[in-house]
Amino acid sequence: MKFTLIGREKNEVTFKMGVTAEDFEAALAKGYAIGKGRYVVDGFRKGKAPRKLIEAKYGDDVFYEDAINQLFSDNYPKAIEELKLEPVDRPSIELTDEIGAGKDFELTVKVTVMPVIEVKDYKGIKVSKVEIAVTEEDVEKDLEALQKRNSRMILVERPAESGDTVLIDYAGFVGDHQFDGGTAERQPLVLGSNSFIPGFEDQLIGAAVGEERDVKVTFPEEYHSEDLAGKEAVFKCKVHEIKATELPVLDDDFAKDVSVFDTLEELKKDTREKLEKAAAEKAEYNIKNSILEKVYEATEVDVPDVMVDEQIDDMIREFDQQLRYQGMEMEKYFEFIGKTIEDFRSEVRPDAFKKVKTRLVVEAVADAEKFTVTEEDMDKEMEAMANQYQMELEKLRGMMSLEGITYLAKDIKNKKAIDFMFENAVIE
Repeated sequence: MKFTLIGREKNEVTFKMGVTAEDFEAALAKGYAIGKGRYVVDGFRKGKAPRKLIEAKYGDDVFYEDAINQLFSDNYPKAIEELKLEPVDRPSIELTDEIGAGKDFELTVKVTVMPVIEVKDYKGIKVSKVEIAVTEEDVEKDLEALQKRNSRMILVERPAESGDTVLIDYAGFVGDHQFDGGTAERQPLVLGSNSFIPGFEDQLIGAAVGEERDVKVTFPEEYHSEDLAGKEAVFKCKVHEIKATELPVLDDDFAKDVSVFDTLEELKKDTREKLEKAAAEKAEYNIKNSILEKVYEATEVDVPDVMVDEQIDDMIREFDQQLRYQGMEMEKYFEFIGKTIEDFRSEVRPDAFKKVKTRLVVEAVADAEKFTVTEEDMDKEMEAMANQYQMELEKLRGMMSLEGITYLAKDIKNKKAIDFMFENAVIE
């Protein structure tokens, strides 16, 4: 079959597939094999009637659609390879000639392809380095966080303070009416967490175990329940218990309990070294982002809408997974905030466009520098992934699909391009 490139307008390529009479006859035979089970001819079981009898009863063109589809599916990959095209969307097909047995004809195909990108000035980019200093206060904060992670909750008999966790019953009233959804028993609440209506938690500070207290609040004007929005309410509360956080003492014993070190000073030194390493990585990350931003701004790319839409689809799937992890459904979430999925698509479109264009620019640099991905590169990346997910390397390999391997290889190639621009930048 002959493939002829007709032209390109922006990112849409048009080409023709030349179909000979012999090609079409072979496709009709395949079309008959595929579609014969749909037709009934007297004297034959379904799917057993000869092709000529089916064509005589239902028309000569009865298998034309099956034949065309078969021709296209068999030859489209060959056309893409021969014409060196990189499609990003499904093609459309148009019959420009009258077709029939014994006739040559052409199929006109239109498909959106990867944009042609000419990326310039990606070497020698001038960027400023902003040092991220690690202070003694940073070390202390990190140790305090470690201290909190190793804390425990203890029951206290004193009045409740900010930061305590109280166990309460409550029932909400607007006037004399007890409203739905405003009642709970033995509900834990961290005072100062701002997880309840503004003003609620503050009024429980100073309460004692066994005390009953009326908490007066005003619901926000933008509250999700229209029946309660902007209204004053009273919550009748009873405190069952008060728990406070008990922190371990920062000393050598603490260092031994939470680390491999014998002294607090050794733990502090290790903490500083880790913070300094993280700060250096963050500074490098910021520089790379600055480089990418400059190359992004300097490069013109006609980004196909279909690629942006696919990126938005990915962002929606990721957002949906995050919500489900938190026990929420996306439809309910949008209903709660008064928005639709289309509102969300419109809001994230600029970000999606930037993600796609940035990726295309980086890929263009990788292609310009002719970067390749070796088996050693793949092994190293897979080992890092296995360590990250705490999996055996061979198990991870077995789980990866061909699509996943292709994506990983492209990701490695792009990292090489970003590292190349970083290594060739002028850092001031």
